[in-house]
Amino acid sequence: MIVDDNLIAKLEKLSSLKIEDDKKDKIKSDISQMLEFVNNLNEIDVSNVEATSSTVKGGTPFREDIAISSKEISDSILRNAPKSEDNYFIVPKIIE
Repeated sequence: MIVDDNLIAKLEKLSSLKIEDDKKDKIKSDISQMLEFVNNLNEIDVSNVEATSSTVKGGTPFREDIAISSKEISDSILRNAPKSEDNYFIVPKIIE
């Protein structure tokens, strides 16, 4: 995969983030290094390794699922959103 200005522009749009022009080269380099690392994982032979779904013996312990509704919490979260309306995040349409 080629990490170029078009890819960075697409990532900006999808993430609703603005990347400063002076930082784009560094980000392109970082993403390229990450992709190179992931490509290295393809070279590992795992044909004799049994698949696992958890490393915890007996599975993950469950906890009580208790819903907490707090205007204070939701306001503090939405304050960090690029766009929000009526207690919801506004996100770009990604399916055309």
